[in-house]
Amino acid sequence: MNFRQFAFKNVIRNARLYAGYFISSAFSVMIFFVYSMLAFHPELNLAESGGFGKGAQTGMQVAQYIIYVFTFFFILYSMSVFLKTRKKEFGVCIMQGMSNMQLKRLVFLENTIIGFASTVTGIAAGLILSKGMLMLGSSMLYLEHSLPFYFPTKALWFTFVAFMLLFLAISFFTATILRTSSLIDLLKASTKPKPEPKASVWLAILAAVLLLIGYAIAFIVRGTLVMFALLPVVILVSIGTYFLFTQLSVYIIHKLKKNKKLYRRNTNMLTLSDLAYRMKDNARMFFLVAIISTVAFTAIGTLVGFKAMLTEGVAGSMPPMSYDSYADNKQEQKHLAYIETGLKEENVTYDSIVIHNKDAKLKDKYAFNAISVTDYNLISEDKIRVDEGSAVLLQFKMDDFGYNRGKKDWSKGQTLTLSSGRKLQLTDVPDMSKDVRQYMTGNHVLVMSDSDFNALPKSKTDMDLYVFAMDDWQGTKAVADKLNTQLNADSVDAHYRFQARAIAMAEVNQLMGQILLTGLFVGIVFFVAAGSFLYFRLFSDLDSDIVQYRAISKLGLTEGELSKVVSTQIGLLFFVPIVVAIIHGAVALNTLQNLFPQISIVKEIILVLGTFFVIQVVYFLFIRANYVRKLKKVL
Repeated sequence: MNFRQFAFKNVIRNARLYAGYFISSAFSVMIFFVYSMLAFHPELNLAESGGFGKGAQTGMQVAQYIIYVFTFFFILYSMSVFLKTRKKEFGVCIMQGMSNMQLKRLVFLENTIIGFASTVTGIAAGLILSKGMLMLGSSMLYLEHSLPFYFPTKALWFTFVAFMLLFLAISFFTATILRTSSLIDLLKASTKPKPEPKASVWLAILAAVLLLIGYAIAFIVRGTLVMFALLPVVILVSIGTYFLFTQLSVYIIHKLKKNKKLYRRNTNMLTLSDLAYRMKDNARMFFLVAIISTVAFTAIGTLVGFKAMLTEGVAGSMPPMSYDSYADNKQEQKHLAYIETGLKEENVTYDSIVIHNKDAKLKDKYAFNAISVTDYNLISEDKIRVDEGSAVLLQFKMDDFGYNRGKKDWSKGQTLTLSSGRKLQLTDVPDMSKDVRQYMTGNHVLVMSDSDFNALPKSKTDMDLYVFAMDDWQGTKAVADKLNTQLNADSVDAHYRFQARAIAMAEVNQLMGQILLTGLFVGIVFFVAAGSFLYFRLFSDLDSDIVQYRAISKLGLTEGELSKVVSTQIGLLFFVPIVVAIIHGAVALNTLQNLFPQISIVKEIILVLGTFFVIQVVYFLFIRANYVRKLKKVL
């Protein structure tokens, strides 16, 4: 057996340990390849892509850079951890006559083999799933035509070369900096007794205080203050999380062990005794998993939340279809005939109303958009009465990220003096309702009596809003595009505007589709990497666990008790950092909700965090069953 064969057999022998790292690396390669396949797609930049092809390609490239940089640091960290767990193996090799240079060459070859296998596997998986990924990409980008399948030669070579260079660079770097301890230290590395885990009570308290302060700030701040509080909260929570795992968790376990009644119940003695060591040993890994998972949860939750806010904003800020006709519009009747004919040809059932808008200018030169009470009652579910000489001022809440600055200036009972000298008393200053908002063009709308409205002087900014309301507005995209093209052909002046909610919603979906496609898979790569850390930590301790449980089973530990102890320990390993990440993510997404309080994203937050938690539960059940089976096989 030559040296290369020895390195290859070493990789095969350690396959169980390398499995999580290998799968995570291959998954990163696959996602990178998918992004490359989309970025290099020959038809993604064409006009039929809906005009968003170029932006989508840019998004794919950004995602590639993020994945590439993250994969570099992930592999570098994983390699350093793997090498620490193989000290005894390296000691045996040196005892058999292997030189330090040969040991470094062995590590280089092993890393290169794993890197090559991960790259090939990732590309192969990407090719197998390429048709489905193209369909998914077309769907998420809301392209008018699905992207056809093509053999991605350029993407294949680009991915292969990029990741082989990455793996070779890391293999060379890892082998170069590899330090070997004395032979005795290497051989005894796995048998050295671990010192009793200790925790500082002050650092434990500091962890709780930092987390509570960070959470409190995140819950309290509103509006634009959210942006200023973002960095301090991230710093406080990150430091608090580190001390949570290194100090507070160990301190809590020590307190639980001092509760004799709890400590001596069933198998708690075995669980708690080992738990303090595991928490201390895995503290940094828990911290990394929690932070990486928080980034994944928050990024995906934010993107999904923003999409929900934008779509709800579009639906609430414009009618299903409308035609704005300003003063001096000589094509008004012709255009209205176009629209009515087009809707009838497509068998679209609709109701039409007209809302007349004027400018109500005050003596201090401030101007409101004004409508008559008759027109207001046409569009509002809550009917009102406005007498001559009175007015109602509607205000939209979304000014200044949720702060309604208008409320500081206008109040019930205030008297407005128009430029004509006519006086109006505000009888009410309510918030603009959702059913009215879609028909309004400003954040402040003055509702006047019909006589006062008709008395307003005519202006070039006067506008008649023709609304075509239909229940199934989502199905009007085709006819809306046709009408939009037809009306734009007559665009010789700026005296009219045609709008359709279906067109605006499609543009929002395309824009957010690009961002979601970029962020979704990046977040999943982060989550899978976090899972691989947990897998590695668990199976790297398998040999020592076998020795421990074999000794305990001789004292009378039953299979049922063994399963219970193992399930508890694996459950804590898998769920403590993830639960912390979910709490962090929920607080972060709640802060996003505070930034835009008028639009609820609670459903989206629950969906994202709940989905990740369910995935983690499935992952835990699979790993637990596999781990318990391996233990029982040797006991």
